[in-house]
Amino acid sequence: MAWIEPAIATYGVWALLLILYFESFGAPLPGESALIAASLLAARGDLAIGHVFLAAWAGAVLGDSTGYLIGRFGGRPLLIRFGSLVKLTPDRLAKLEQTVKTKGFFMVLTARFVVVLRQLNGLIAGSTGMPWPHFVVANALGAMLWAGLWSFGPYVFTDAFRRLI
Repeated sequence: MAWIEPAIATYGVWALLLILYFESFGAPLPGESALIAASLLAARGDLAIGHVFLAAWAGAVLGDSTGYLIGRFGGRPLLIRFGSLVKLTPDRLAKLEQTVKTKGFFMVLTARFVVVLRQLNGLIAGSTGMPWPHFVVANALGAMLWAGLWSFGPYVFTDAFRRLI
C-alpha cells in the first residue's frame, strides 16, 4: 500500500481514477485508501479537491458500469455453471434475482460503502438482470455519496484532527 500516495502524487487524479475504475469492477485494489490519500494530498495543497472528487466519482461510475456490462453479457452463464463452487445453488440464485428485482436500486446505491460489495456490485446487478436505467441512476448516486464522503470528509476534517493531536 506504500505505493498509493507516491503514485497519486506523481500522476495526480488520473492515477486515482484508474485505481477506482479497476477496483469498481472486481480488481483487488485499495480504492478507498487511494481516495483518502488523494484527499489528504488535496488538504496539503498538492491536488484540487474538486478534481479528486470528480476523478473518484468518474472512476467509480465507469468501473461499476463496466462490471455491469460484463455481468450482463457473460455473468449469468458463469453463475449457473460455477455458482456451486461458491455455494450459489439455483434456489439461492433465484432468491438473489428476486432481491435485485425488489431492492436492487437500494442495493446498488449502498453497496459502494461495503468493501467486497463495492467490487462486485456491477457484476451482480448485470448478472441478475437489473434494468440498465435503474442501475445507472443508483450507481451514479451511490458513487456521488461515496466519493463525496471520502473526498470531502478527510479534506475538511484534516485540520480538526491536527488540532486534536
